[in-house]
Amino acid sequence: MREKGHFSFRRSIEERKECCGIRKVEPLRRALAGRAAWVTGLRREQSVTRTAVEVLELDAAHGGIAKLNPLAAWTEAQVWSYAREQGLPVNALHARGYPSIGCAPCTRAIAPGEDARAGRWWWESAEHKECGLHLGGGR
Repeated sequence: MREKGHFSFRRSIEERKECCGIRKVEPLRRALAGRAAWVTGLRREQSVTRTAVEVLELDAAHGGIAKLNPLAAWTEAQVWSYAREQGLPVNALHARGYPSIGCAPCTRAIAPGEDARAGRWWWESAEHKECGLHLGGGR
């Protein structure tokens, strides 16, 4: 932030990915070191970058470990139905118009009728809306 300012990530996709790399990708890399697998909540219907997500993937970016995406084929309606039926805790931001929650400066509430991921990196086009945590899942 001292070198580039508070909102340098909005200047280009490269600068945004640098920010994500520092705050998300690198910490995940450290957390997954030495692990055999990890589990995500990725779903195919979430975005154009996730349409080819498989339930089981080999995550080359993290040493070829297993990446389990058990909700890959689930719809948003199925997720919400399951959460209600099981009494799962839900982030309060969902009720305030945030169907996709990320870092505070890169996430905004969406308007009625907008795509669920429209509030993530809203200054970029849909095909660029990944931070680097999920390389390969769908692209």
